Amino acid sequence: MDLAEFDFDLPEERIAQEPLADRAASRMLVVHRAEQRWEDRAFRDLPAYLREGDCLVLNDSRVIPARLHGTRPGHNGEVEVLLLRACGGQGREWTALVRPGRKLGVGERIRFADNLEATITGRAEFGERTIRFETDGDLLEAFEKIGHVPLPPYIKRGDRDADRERYQTVFARERGSVAAPTAGLHFTPEILGACRARGADIAYVTLHVGLGTFQPLREERVERAKLHSESYRITQENAERMRAAKRLVCAGTTSVRTLESALQRGPLQAESGETDIFIYPGFQFRGVGAMLTNFHLPRTSLLLLVCAFAGTALTLAAYRHAVEAQYRFYSYGDCMLIV
Repeated sequence: MDLAEFDFDLPEERIAQEPLADRAASRMLVVHRAEQRWEDRAFRDLPAYLREGDCLVLNDSRVIPARLHGTRPGHNGEVEVLLLRACGGQGREWTALVRPGRKLGVGERIRFADNLEATITGRAEFGERTIRFETDGDLLEAFEKIGHVPLPPYIKRGDRDADRERYQTVFARERGSVAAPTAGLHFTPEILGACRARGADIAYVTLHVGLGTFQPLREERVERAKLHSESYRITQENAERMRAAKRLVCAGTTSVRTLESALQRGPLQAESGETDIFIYPGFQFRGVGAMLTNFHLPRTSLLLLVCAFAGTALTLAAYRHAVEAQYRFYSYGDCMLIV
């Protein structure tokens, strides 16, 4: 398959720059795979599409303030570090993107605060750096104090204090993501309660989202593309909840990737590990029965995953309708329920 098959036109004004004041006020395009049709609904209608025996699967990863600003001792100008993922050193080593990239080589030191410094220890693919942090205290707590919310580049503004709460799901617990699992941003405690009232159970998985998930693919031939690896975890309690379900309804592509990665090894059980699973048309889903997802960038692995689940022609036709009907796109935008 050629990546050009997964492109579409999107006017810039359709890209949501701000979240809605009410999380649950988003629109929801419901796509019916068997009937090859869609209908315009509201996210608050989601519980009506659930039934007794369903299990709603949510990613409880928590976004860290992954954009850091520092200085190089003895040099003028600011250094920006965008954390991508922890990679070793008992959580002290991270892969990251850095600016200015050409001036930051192996051995360079960066100072972020009185008790937080780092050394660039290596280079990786696509201009990434490996960085080792030094601090007297908890590193993630240090990031919370000095870091900025890593809003995606298509949001053309700086982050604000309000984004620390709004670019985070209400059920986020496990710190480690550098981008939000955006389908989960629509949920409120009230909506979760309404889902339970319909007879649906709720299970949580953890997949720490890296920026590689959202970036355009670099290979024009889909089958040659590879994704960055991301860490995930499923607890025994949640595995049991999902095994007992009649239908698994995954909120977000990250929940889908976690579930399908685990099922490749057999029945669901407690486990943790790394996954670089790449789901594109032709993939045989083992567990996902329905999917809630935001509208994604063209030519990305996320769009290909949706096409794999709903069918490429139906997905792209639904996307064209969403553009014409003025749905809001991407992280702070509206959503699509595929049943």
